[in-house]
Amino acid sequence: MSAPLALQTDEERDSVLETVLAGYRMRVEITADVRFCGTWFEREPATRFGQFHLLTRGECWVSGEALEHAVHLRHGDLIVFPSGVQHLLSSSPDPHLPPADEPGDTNMLCGELEFVSGANNPIFGALPACFVVRSEQSSPAFRQLAQMLAETSRDRRWGRQMVQNKLADSLFTMAVCEYVRATERPRGLLAAMTDVRLARVLAAVHAHPGQDWTIQSMAHEAGMSRTAFAELFTATVGLPPVQYLSQWRATEARRLLGNRRLSVATVAEMLGYRSEAAFRRFFKRLEGIGPGKARSRAGEDGP
Repeated sequence: MSAPLALQTDEERDSVLETVLAGYRMRVEITADVRFCGTWFEREPATRFGQFHLLTRGECWVSGEALEHAVHLRHGDLIVFPSGVQHLLSSSPDPHLPPADEPGDTNMLCGELEFVSGANNPIFGALPACFVVRSEQSSPAFRQLAQMLAETSRDRRWGRQMVQNKLADSLFTMAVCEYVRATERPRGLLAAMTDVRLARVLAAVHAHPGQDWTIQSMAHEAGMSRTAFAELFTATVGLPPVQYLSQWRATEARRLLGNRRLSVATVAEMLGYRSEAAFRRFFKRLEGIGPGKARSRAGEDGP
């Protein structure tokens, strides 16, 4: 009986991750295809968006405040700085000293990532300041996607940048999945996704945000008592269940309001509000602006 349960948990976890990443519009962009030779180092300043580096050839070392010690990366490895903290790339563990052996050439794809909508993103909030996905320890699908991205970087035909960015978007999603599977101490929403009871509730809430959810109904979904569920959810996710539900409904509202074929009243009904006025009050309380203003801003930002 354990195998079907594990499979169900994987599906529920992936479902939650998929809906969160879809709910917040994400920008992932390859910004540089760099090549180094000999002894070298490159300082990466702090930025307001996340950064990542995929080694497509050779090796390098990465150091910075987010790392306890310098990290050695090899071909196929990916390092991600979700909050964009400053770091240093170099050809040796100590950038001030030459390497013991003459280093070979190193190539890497560098990029940026950010969520362009939503003030409180539960995925970024649950990720560490830095994490590494090792090629040799990752899934075959991750390695294949990384290889496709590396091969695309050598293709000089029209449309290469667009294809690269779409592949990088998928690679980041897979990197988060790899991190969740590998880490011993996930936190926040990622920790909840590893608990079969909480994953089941999150999957249900994300799939049906307009349902008349209560702590009792969520606890029933988890197969727990009301008190035990509320305590576990709050301690793991960092928010009480009802507050998380409200934030998720606001996230879904932003996404739905981007579709101008849906009226505000229709969006309100889809999210379980009995009146458009009640929905407008809810949205403005959480977002600081009304649905109409949010829809206008979504149009200005583009699809």
